[in-house]
Amino acid sequence: MKRTWSFIFALAIAMQFAALALADKNPSPPAPDAAYIQSFDKWKAELVDDLKTNWLSLEGLFWLKPGENSFGSDAGNPIVFPKGPAHAGVFELQGTDVTVKFGPDAHATIDGKPVTTAKLQPDTSGSPTIVELGSLRIKVIVRGQRIGIRLKDLDSEQAKNYHGPIFFPLDLSYRVTATWVPSDGKKTVDVPNVLGDTTPTPVAGTVVFKINGQEVRLTDLGGNPSKGLSFVFNDLTSKTDTYPGGRFLETEPVVNGTVVIDFNRAYNPPCAVTPYATCPLAPKENRLAVAIPAGEKYDRTHGHH
Repeated sequence: MKRTWSFIFALAIAMQFAALALADKNPSPPAPDAAYIQSFDKWKAELVDDLKTNWLSLEGLFWLKPGENSFGSDAGNPIVFPKGPAHAGVFELQGTDVTVKFGPDAHATIDGKPVTTAKLQPDTSGSPTIVELGSLRIKVIVRGQRIGIRLKDLDSEQAKNYHGPIFFPLDLSYRVTATWVPSDGKKTVDVPNVLGDTTPTPVAGTVVFKINGQEVRLTDLGGNPSKGLSFVFNDLTSKTDTYPGGRFLETEPVVNGTVVIDFNRAYNPPCAVTPYATCPLAPKENRLAVAIPAGEKYDRTHGHH
């Protein structure tokens, strides 16, 4: 047995030398400098702020049926709110128009003014109506043929108790310079979402780069080369460490036909923290056959999906 151990030990040392020799061939990337870390931390703080303000505070998403949809905290309502009056009022859906009528004890306001009935502009209008009901905020969203009510609570426990995102250690070998290949402007990619809808999305072009010696392509979705590209992608880590539906990634503008892709800034869609978001999923063009252990991780034990 002793001889076996000494052999294993010798083998381990030999392997270490081999690893060192290999490491010389692939020089490890420089460690992130203070400016990089500071910029990353600022970006991450903005990400957390957006999640807390816009997503973690969501308390419901209710798809409306044509006609009257009564709502309130009483369980007998088709739309049950987590708090507020038992019978707060009724949402009426006629065609694509949504009107709300409040009960007398709802004390609802819009722009700080008391309101008993109002036509609600949806999020697709550019200036959606926000109804205030105590700490609750109500707005109409349109997704494909569906029209729904999205409910937010400014006093949300989930937002208060959020521990923050978990990222892989920063690794500059996953910050690559890619070549930009513009499209003819006519191409679209079908982007699926968690509701099962598919949206044809215009494609400005594709980026081509290498990860661990392997050529990889990512298709831009609705970005603008002069302002910055936008991707939804997944990779082999989505089976174990990252969000299965795909992660989001944005870039700086394309300059002289190249653009920096920094996977350290790949982040989860809001669907990773709330069941009330309607996130896009990675289209088949952006499901990568490489592992990219950089950017935000996903805790499967606490996930919603």
